[in-house]
Amino acid sequence: MPLDREVFAQRRRRLLDALGPGVAALFPAAPETLRSNDVEYRYRQQSDFHYLTGFSEPGAVCLLLPGHPQEEYVLFVRPRDQERETWTGKRAGVEGAVAEFGAAAAYPIDKLDEKVPQYLGEREQLYYAVDRDATFNDRVLRWLQQVQAQRPRTGSGPTGLLDPRPIVHEMRLRKSEEELACLRRAIAVTATAHEAALRAARPGCYEYEIEALLEYEFRRAGASAPAYPSIVASGANATVLHYTTNNRVMEEGELLLIDAGAEVDCYCADITRTMPVGKAYESRRRVIYELVLAAQHAAIDMIRPGIRIEDAHKQAVDVLVQGLLSLGLLTGSADEIREKELYKPFYMHRTSHWLGMDVHDVGLYKVAGESRLLEPRMVLTVEPGIYIGAHLNDVADEWRGIGVRIEDDVLVTADGHEVLSAAIPKEIDDVETRRRAALV
Repeated sequence: MPLDREVFAQRRRRLLDALGPGVAALFPAAPETLRSNDVEYRYRQQSDFHYLTGFSEPGAVCLLLPGHPQEEYVLFVRPRDQERETWTGKRAGVEGAVAEFGAAAAYPIDKLDEKVPQYLGEREQLYYAVDRDATFNDRVLRWLQQVQAQRPRTGSGPTGLLDPRPIVHEMRLRKSEEELACLRRAIAVTATAHEAALRAARPGCYEYEIEALLEYEFRRAGASAPAYPSIVASGANATVLHYTTNNRVMEEGELLLIDAGAEVDCYCADITRTMPVGKAYESRRRVIYELVLAAQHAAIDMIRPGIRIEDAHKQAVDVLVQGLLSLGLLTGSADEIREKELYKPFYMHRTSHWLGMDVHDVGLYKVAGESRLLEPRMVLTVEPGIYIGAHLNDVADEWRGIGVRIEDDVLVTADGHEVLSAAIPKEIDDVETRRRAALV
């Protein structure tokens, strides 16, 4: 179920209070993006815009005016148009922006150049995030120049441009109960899909067949789309971190790494599992899998309020380094390996990232130069891996081409953590039991 409009109203209220009176804040919707010729990609709203408005259409702008006596929340939207709606579906229009989305005032989007400078002329600062939409950035600068040109006569108007993202993204970093409910739904849908893949993968199967199964299960359960391009990587493809070609035939004895998550109501799951293509993990692959699993358990065990997000990464690195030393894949001093990051040919990414409306969600990882302290209601991934690329000529042939990653979505609770994706099997006995049953 989509979030209730009151949830968005509460978010706007928090932001309006944080901004304070006398300023304005502009948030444009995501532009539509051309896929090829006259065909566009399926539309997905910009996350900050959706977080504050719940409005899912393109061609819209949100203007917040803290302290305005009647119009603290203004929406500019595409007007109702029967001809266009016949082709692309119903629009909320100006009326719907007020009645359905709670705007205090709403205007057709073609009134933007007229109305925004009028509103800005009464404000002392403008909050706007200069982003990837260069055309809209230029438009905002023209409005600023227009208003500032009148400032000597009016005595008012923005004197500068401020970025609202530090405020909004701190709000988004700590998830409300409603947001956690959305994340739980996205993860539950993803769990069903991963279980289906665990039963379906087999030697001779193409990676894209499993990709199709995952995304069928996502949509069948009501997800809007994959949260990101699904990674279905067999054999040496699993050593490519963001492999998405997904066109290889799987072979007996090798591993299949699946990194796939569903998006539900604009909230994302992000889960990775690595399974044997056959009934059981082959010996060397099993050793690497056990090492990554041990590192993940150790990192997850660290998650609680008051620890630094970097601490979980260091814990995972410690376990991986010791394991790689014991296997002879690394040599030398563990301290030196960690200090000089000599493990990076095998483990080149961080252990965690924030999760929410974006799969790599917003929020600072460092505050005042220090790794951030975890707090209740933060959600992060824990995803160590080992990737022994075929290009590593100083590694024995029998190890090369093995890639393992195990990733879970973890909520920081008041007294520890909750693994939101715990229902998806990852312990070796659980995985192999399911694989044997699937391949009878």
